[in-house]
Amino acid sequence: MFRGRYEHTIDSKGRISIPSKFREILNQKYDDRLVITNFDGCLVAFPNEEWNLLVEQKIGSFSIMRKEMSSFLRYFYSSAIDCTIDKHGRLLIPQTLRDYANLQKDVVLVGEGRFIEIFAKDRWQEVVQQVEGGFDQVRETLANLGI
Repeated sequence: MFRGRYEHTIDSKGRISIPSKFREILNQKYDDRLVITNFDGCLVAFPNEEWNLLVEQKIGSFSIMRKEMSSFLRYFYSSAIDCTIDKHGRLLIPQTLRDYANLQKDVVLVGEGRFIEIFAKDRWQEVVQQVEGGFDQVRETLANLGI
């Protein structure tokens, strides 16, 4: 499971270093292939096996007859790109995805269990502020779930 957050920089060629903890998980459980796509103002990077389980099987089984689902699937799948981590532990983020997530210099990689999110640092700070600002509501929701 991917967890934690790590701050890195993106180089002039569009490469980011994958944190060593994440590489350990990839080496133990997966391989060096990730599927990266855009989602909610950041990028999501799925190990190839998780992409097949979570996206291809679950999301791909949703009805395209519902307009909002069809639009989402078109958006989500059309940006998905297969990427490979190089021998130096770096991942080349394609320009179209860098543009979408506004990745210019400082980035934050966030472990989300079965996948990794990649944020521009300023966008990550906005997300944290939103969560902290609405924490009372989150607390109530968690309490209702018995947590």
